[in-house]
Amino acid sequence: MMHDRRTLIRNSMLLGAGMALLPQPGFAKADARAAIRKAALANKAADIKRLQDWIGLPTIAAENRNVAEGAAYMEELAKAAGFTGVRQVKTDGLPGVVGFMDNGAKHTLGIYFMYDVKQFDPAEWQSPPLEARLVDKPGWGQVVIGRGAVNQKGPEATLLAALHAMKAAGVNPPVNLVLVAEGEEEIGSPHFRQIVETPDVLAALRKTAGIFIPAGWQNANGKVDVNLGSKGIIELELIASGEKWGRGPKQDIHSSLKAMVDSPVWRLVHALNTLVTPDGNTVAIDGWFENVRKLTPREKELIAKVASAGDEAQQKAQLGVTHWIDDLPYNQALERLAQEPTVNIEGLVAGYTGPGGKTVLPGRAVAKLDLRLVPNQTRAEATQKLRAHLDARGFKDIELNVSGGYDPTETAESSRLIQAELATYRALGVEAALNPRLAGSWPGAVFTAPPVSIPAGHFGLGSGAGAHAPNEWYLVESTNPKVAGITDATMGYVEIMYQLAAGR
Repeated sequence: MMHDRRTLIRNSMLLGAGMALLPQPGFAKADARAAIRKAALANKAADIKRLQDWIGLPTIAAENRNVAEGAAYMEELAKAAGFTGVRQVKTDGLPGVVGFMDNGAKHTLGIYFMYDVKQFDPAEWQSPPLEARLVDKPGWGQVVIGRGAVNQKGPEATLLAALHAMKAAGVNPPVNLVLVAEGEEEIGSPHFRQIVETPDVLAALRKTAGIFIPAGWQNANGKVDVNLGSKGIIELELIASGEKWGRGPKQDIHSSLKAMVDSPVWRLVHALNTLVTPDGNTVAIDGWFENVRKLTPREKELIAKVASAGDEAQQKAQLGVTHWIDDLPYNQALERLAQEPTVNIEGLVAGYTGPGGKTVLPGRAVAKLDLRLVPNQTRAEATQKLRAHLDARGFKDIELNVSGGYDPTETAESSRLIQAELATYRALGVEAALNPRLAGSWPGAVFTAPPVSIPAGHFGLGSGAGAHAPNEWYLVESTNPKVAGITDATMGYVEIMYQLAAGR
């Protein structure tokens, strides 16, 4: 493999490098890709501006912020990229956006977008999170910094750039496309199934060879993972209050009264302690592991390959940690990452949290949790077991409010979608490793389960980091020859369409 992968990406688009890119029935000719690349280069400034403008309009479902504006903007982006029949789909929550592109092709590809982003505190950022400034990042190149830059507006805007480049080059995409976008992913996609099961959307999705969410996850060595699944998730709040408990205060009172008044905050702490083992690392909810599927020998084999090719020290440095759980060796830590369901405390809120102290005994306490699920767990089963566990220990008064979530996702290694992803990375000289399961979550289970029942995954070149964190970034102009900037990443989306079109 050439050391300069970026050069190889460019050359393969221009020349059809390797047997995989030789013209064949239903496959693109090299000169079509060359024309598309020329258009992508000419469009680069506009592509970056499109991303910056999109970052400047955040839809934040948790805050009910820019709900109508975000959906309308997603509609306009889809129409401008060439989708037809673009419309909003109403749900019991925020609307989705769908669009279609019939190119008279043999195969159809599904594309999943989320147009919402996580909350942010501007005081934590090095530059305003909605200004989408271009800055130089040592070791990477020029990046755009802003909320949603990598999760997921940067990769999604890059896929849109591929469609704009094809349109400018006068080239029809070699596959038909179905776009499904939602505005509630960051709160657990509570109404996404309503969008997907809209009759015409469901019928279109069933015709696809699979669906993917655009991603930009190349590491500093240019390597990528091809995920065969993702953990499921439940997002929820546990609430303890004097009002529901019938003990403790119904509102904050003076802390000196703790000597004779119960504390709802301590009650919540005791309830939380029952959910995990004393070290906080293993779920202790009654019956939690009854249906958990252990890793298969093949999955362990794939994880071993990921571990041997990975850079443990670099990953620890990026995460800001010095130890894995129980001081496990890297391979076992990665196995645990793929296999273990988790109970995580996202936040604890009670009483006074401002500067200095304030001597109160709070009347209410809230724990924000996320539960990550693995095959063969389900959201419904896990929620029921959590409720039963609390009730059995005398915590019936603690409220359980589920805001969203979905089941785990699994896609066969042999599926046309996964094989097209692997073929694309091979054709572009990008080293890819099969990963049994992403520890993060996305609503892919809505696609892989009935009534849709299609393969679902992630795909993309390029890089970025800081999802859900301050200073989130996405690479637009790469100085690392192993990692794609926005134009090479654009051509990656072009290439997977041709690889899928060439599949039998």
